[in-house]
Formats: sequence, structure tokens, C-alpha cells
Amino acid sequence: MDMNQKNASETDNVQEIDLIELAVRLWKERKFLCKCCGIALVMGLVVAFSIPKEYSTIVKLAPETSDLSKKMGNLGSLATMAGLDLNTSSVSDAISFALYPDVVQSVPFLLNLFPVEVVSEDGGYSSSLYDYMVDHQRAAWWKYVLSAPFRFLGWLKDLFGEEDLLAGKELNSFRLTKEQAEVVEGLQDRISAFVDRKTRVITVSVRMQDPLISASLAQVVVENLQEYITDYRTQKVRKDLEFTEKVFAEARDSYYKAQRAYAVFEDGNKNIISASYRTEQERLKNEMSLAFNVYNTLAQKLEQDKLRVQEQTPVYAVISPATVPLKPVSPKKWLILGGFVFLAVVGAVGYLFVKDLFEVAH
Repeated sequence: MDMNQKNASETDNVQEIDLIELAVRLWKERKFLCKCCGIALVMGLVVAFSIPKEYSTIVKLAPETSDLSKKMGNLGSLATMAGLDLNTSSVSDAISFALYPDVVQSVPFLLNLFPVEVVSEDGGYSSSLYDYMVDHQRAAWWKYVLSAPFRFLGWLKDLFGEEDLLAGKELNSFRLTKEQAEVVEGLQDRISAFVDRKTRVITVSVRMQDPLISASLAQVVVENLQEYITDYRTQKVRKDLEFTEKVFAEARDSYYKAQRAYAVFEDGNKNIISASYRTEQERLKNEMSLAFNVYNTLAQKLEQDKLRVQEQTPVYAVISPATVPLKPVSPKKWLILGGFVFLAVVGAVGYLFVKDLFEVAH
């Protein structure tokens, strides 16, 4: 035990001496280290101020439950009192709340945003979102330098190659042009949605280089998402309602026609008592009653379908509305500067360590 303690004590002393020697070595090279940190600070400032500012807008909303029996409440009771069966059992929804982020990222959803008019905060720019994404996106200077050869090759290809046959045509999610596909990819990077599986709160985030465009586009994205989900959930019942309205109109016309035929027959055969008269009267009366029964049944069905459309229409509670952001979320200048300084210090220490190893070897 005494020998082990002695060896451990000697090891600690050696490590302490090594740390002191390292500190002395770095202190002697303090000017070199300061130069490296100064160069890193300059490079970090250049990088930090070359990256365009971006602003993020976050909107939070909560959808209602998909349990239809809970959504109707007193309305279902009133419908039952009126003799209407709404069948308010729970219905599974193919597009659940967990798929909302995929809906926001889908190509058809993003294509609907292309014609949205956007206005810059200073009011000096106003155009469609598509034109804004194509012609008014700022980038760091080194991206222009690195992409210059590829842009030149693309210019030559357009000059001597075939023209894009899809250019100028209507938007088609099945086949996009190269420029349209690039805009969709850019929007997919800047527009996102997240769903909390516990609270079912939907968080929509939009990141743009202009604060007003970021806030206004976030509002449009939320409205389009609500409209998309509403159209999907009410699609079946709205089609049923349209069909019922059509059949109801035909049944009403048939009933009115049978009613007029019975009235005309009664007016033209007053004070006539015969078997043929009674037979014709009974036939017209039965036709009128049958037409009325169909008309009355479809009238109830029409009201039932109207209630179902209202029942299926979802309601969203906006927890956090869109507001114009005051501060940019990127670039994080202090983080960039700190990263450059850290890398400079690590690189300088590594250089000194390798230099000492070569000097010892020779």
C-alpha cells in the first residue's frame, strides 16, 4: 500500500509539472496566440456580418377533438328532438393532427403559396412570394463566388441548349420546372410545423429575410392549413349535401306538379259523381301524397346534412397569433465569433505542440 501511494504521488507531481510547463510555454507564445485570436476575430466579424439577417415568426394553435359526439353537444339533442338522426359516433380521420407537418411540407400546399402577395417592411418591395424567393434572396458573398462557375455553365446551357418547355405554363405539382422545384425546396427549409403529441398544440414557424414578410406569410400558412383540413374533413358531407339539395329540388318540383294536377282535376270536375271520376281522383291524390312523402323525407335529410357539415367543420383556437418579429434569429454573431476564437486557440496550441515535437525529434 505504501509503494502504491508513493507511485500515485509521483504521478500527480509529474502531471502538475507538465501543466506548469504547458502554461509557461503558452505564456511565452502569448503574442502568437493573441495574433491568432485577432485574426480569428476579424474573420469571424467578416463572416458574421456577411450572412443575411433572418427573422422567424411562430404561430401556435390548437385544433378541436375529432370525437364527433362531443362536438355536437346541445345541437345533437335539438336535432334528436326534431326527429333527425345525426349518428354522432366517433369517426377516424385519415389526416390526423400528427400529419399536419407533412401537409405543410407537401408540394401542393407550397404551390398554393406562390401567388401570395408579400410586402417588405420598408414598403419598397411588393410582389408575389415566388418572385421574392427567386429574385430577392440575399446570400453571403462567398456563395456568389462559389456558384459563379456553375451559373456560367447554366447560362451557356440555356444559350445553346433547348428552352424549358414547361416555362410559363400553369403550376403543376406533377411536373415542376427546375426553378419552381428550387423555390419549393427553399420554402420547405423556411416553413415548418411541429405538433406536440401530448397537448396537440400545432406550432407553425416561418423564417424569412424580412420581418413583415415572415409574419404575413406565417398568417397565410396558418389560414391555408385550416382551410385545407376543413375542406378535407367536410368533403364527404358537402358532396352529400349537394346531392341531397339536387334531389330535394327535384322532389319539390314533382310534389308541386302533382299538387297542381290534382287541383286542376278537382276544379274541372265539380259536381260530377262517377266511378271513373273517383278512380282518377284517388290516383291523383295518391300521387300527390307519395310526392309529398318523398319531399318531406328529403327536407329532413337536407337539414340533417346541413347539420353534419357544421358538425364536421373543425374549429381552431389560436394560442399565439403571428406578430412581426423585432430581432433576427440569425446570424448569431457572438456564437460565430466565439467559435472562430475557439478554433484559433485550439489550432495555435496544436501548431505549437507539433512544432515542439519536430524540434525534439531533430
